Amino acid sequence: MCFMNYVVKKIENKNVKVGIIGLGYVGLPLSISFSNAGYYTIGFDIDSEKVKKINKGESYLKHVNSNEVAYAIGIGELTSTTDFSLVQEVDIIILCLPTPLNKHKEPDLSFINNTMKSIMPFLKQGQTLCLESTTYPGTTDEVIKPLIEAQKFIIGKDFFIIYSPEREDPGNKLYNTSTIPKVLGGCTDKCVVIGNELYKNITDVVTVSSTKAAELTKLLENIYRAVNIGLVNEMKIVADKMNIDIWEVINAAATKPFGYTPFYPGPGWGGHCIPIDPFYLTWKAKEYNVNTSFIELAGDVNTKMPNWVIHKIMEALNEKEKALKNSKVLVLGLSYKKNIDDTRESPAVKLMELLRNKGAETYYSDPYISHFPNMRDHYFDLKSTEITKYNLELMDCVILATDHSDFNYDFILDHSDLLIDTRGVYKKNYKKVVKA
Repeated sequence: MCFMNYVVKKIENKNVKVGIIGLGYVGLPLSISFSNAGYYTIGFDIDSEKVKKINKGESYLKHVNSNEVAYAIGIGELTSTTDFSLVQEVDIIILCLPTPLNKHKEPDLSFINNTMKSIMPFLKQGQTLCLESTTYPGTTDEVIKPLIEAQKFIIGKDFFIIYSPEREDPGNKLYNTSTIPKVLGGCTDKCVVIGNELYKNITDVVTVSSTKAAELTKLLENIYRAVNIGLVNEMKIVADKMNIDIWEVINAAATKPFGYTPFYPGPGWGGHCIPIDPFYLTWKAKEYNVNTSFIELAGDVNTKMPNWVIHKIMEALNEKEKALKNSKVLVLGLSYKKNIDDTRESPAVKLMELLRNKGAETYYSDPYISHFPNMRDHYFDLKSTEITKYNLELMDCVILATDHSDFNYDFILDHSDLLIDTRGVYKKNYKKVVKA
């Protein structure tokens, strides 16, 4: 028996249950989207506190409105659990799991592998499994598919596997799960049919020829950004030596209506995708004896940017006859980009680490992050510092690391003695502002 027509009919009639494993920055918005589309959705997560909040109709993410969660819970289309045995009750399983790097900058698929081990006993005929995590080309075919086949399922006949990379942009009010097209590839043509039938209910679908093509599509999108960020960061260093304002140059170049897309420099790269994904491809490319020197060079430039900012801070303090050691330094913005609370791979956190290592008395202020979060590689026992006249005047140096819209930049300028602007917020030249 081929289950494809049966599954498609259930999707059409909205009789399938969707299970989303991983209720993070990707999984929670996706759960809400499927719930709003009329599909009963079960969210799975190992974090019991997160699950409790969601089941009470509360969002633990500041860029996801609690009203959206409460509505999905209220209409009875969404629930969440830590009980992974309930995977046996769903028809569609979507994996939204972290794919970090290990200390050798190699792919770490432990979250995927551990989750697969947890759900294997509960898989059944007719189910569809979709991987959304960003990963190297071949992961679906080489990691997921063999595990399913080991359970004696026949892919494309009684079990279906697809890959559709997440394209979530936390904090972006223009583009979200429902407005960003989904790229999709399947292990067989019938897998693609089911995947298309499912995802077209929440957004437009773009199908490609294979799961590998879909996996590489996501890497290309993010490597394109990483390389261009590396380019403008290097241009910033050159422009600084020439005493030219790089932000003025970028804005002028952006007036060209063709052949140019503006990217903006900063204190480094951040987020789960941009600093991670290029290394997934460079690792896999070595299997084919291909050196990705261009991609690796961009990674090298972006990784070194926090050190360059520290150098600029030391220069600025030296001009005031102050040493960085024992100076009081306030970092404005802890998240990796504006108006969100996500600190993953944040250059602001790296700046704080470097400042502390050089003996600076380091503080931070972020309207989205009241306490310094638990992180795998960084720890500060700190609360967010309130931006007041007294606190600003207490600091030897204030670093604008993340340009949150909530900051009162005029107030900060008025009451700071030395202000390091890594985001090009201050368009005019001020004696106390150093662009870095």
